[in-house]
Amino acid sequence: MKAILKAIVIVLLSSGALGAANGPQAAPVQCDRACLIMTTNIYLAGLVAHDPSIVKFSPDVKFVENTVPMKPGEGLWKTASAIPTTFKIYVPDVVAQQIGFLGVMLENDRPIEIGLRLKIVDGQIVEAEHLIARNLSATSLVNLVVPRPGLLATVPPDQRVPREQMLTIGASYYEALVTADANDAPFADDCVRRENGMQTTSNPPPAAPGRGTIGAMGCAPQLRTHTFDYIKRIEPRRVWIADPETGLVFGLSQFRHPMEEKTLKIVGVPGVDEVPMNFKPFDLPAAHIFKVSGGKMHEIEAMGFTMPYNSKTGWE
Repeated sequence: MKAILKAIVIVLLSSGALGAANGPQAAPVQCDRACLIMTTNIYLAGLVAHDPSIVKFSPDVKFVENTVPMKPGEGLWKTASAIPTTFKIYVPDVVAQQIGFLGVMLENDRPIEIGLRLKIVDGQIVEAEHLIARNLSATSLVNLVVPRPGLLATVPPDQRVPREQMLTIGASYYEALVTADANDAPFADDCVRRENGMQTTSNPPPAAPGRGTIGAMGCAPQLRTHTFDYIKRIEPRRVWIADPETGLVFGLSQFRHPMEEKTLKIVGVPGVDEVPMNFKPFDLPAAHIFKVSGGKMHEIEAMGFTMPYNSKTGWE
C-alpha cells in the first residue's frame, strides 16, 4: 500500500500538482481545487499507512491534534485504521491555499469523525490540524453515512456570493450564538444543523409541548428561545476557508462555557420557562461547515469534543 501511495505522490510531483519546479527562478506553486482535494486524499491515506513520508510536509510544518501540538507521525498517525469512504465533505480554497474537510474514518477499527485543515505553501503542507470526535452514538452514525445532498451540490452561478462575503456569513454564525440574536446571521428558513451526526434543529415536533419543541425548531427560531445563552464566548474564531463553487464555508472555533447559571430562562416555548444547566465549566473545540446559497445559510454540519474550560487551542 505504501508503495502505491508513494507512486501517486511521485506522479503528482512530476506534474507540478504538489511540488515546486526546480531552479532559482521557479514561480510559487499554486494548488488548484483538484490539487487541494488530492493533497487531502494523500494525507488521509498517509495517516492510515502510518507513514508521514508519503506526505509532502514543509520542514517547519506545524501540526496540532485536538489542541495538542505534535509532530507528523504522532497521534492519529499511529491509530488510524481506515480512510473516510462515504462521508466526506471537502472545502477547497484556492485563494487561501487551504482546505477544510469533515469525514468519518476508523481509528483502531472504531468510527470517528475528523475535522481536518491543511495549509499549503509552494507545494508543501505548512500547517495540519486534526479535530477528532470519538465515542459516536449509534443514532448519530445513522446521519454520518453520507453527507446531505445539499452540502455537496454545486451552487448555481446566480446564487453564488463572493468569497469574502461567504467568510463574513460563516463568521456571523458565531456572533449570533453569543448575542442570542438570530438577526446577526442570515439563516435560511430551511436551515438544518447537525452536530457529531446528531440533528439539533428541525426534528419532528413532539406529541406534547415541552423541551422537545426546541429541537423541532429551525436554526433562527431556536436561537431566539435563548437556549444557547450558556455560550458566553467563542474564541478564537478562525473562518478562513470558502469554496464559492459549492457554497461551503469552513470554520474552526473554541466555544467557552463558564456555566455560571444553573438554569436558563427560555423564551417563546409553550410549557418551558427554564431548563436546568447543572454542568461544570467546559470548552468545545469545533469545526463547522456552512452551506451558503443566495446569501443565506442553509445546511450546517458541525463536529466537536469537550475539554477543560479555557483550554489552549494549540495555535497560540
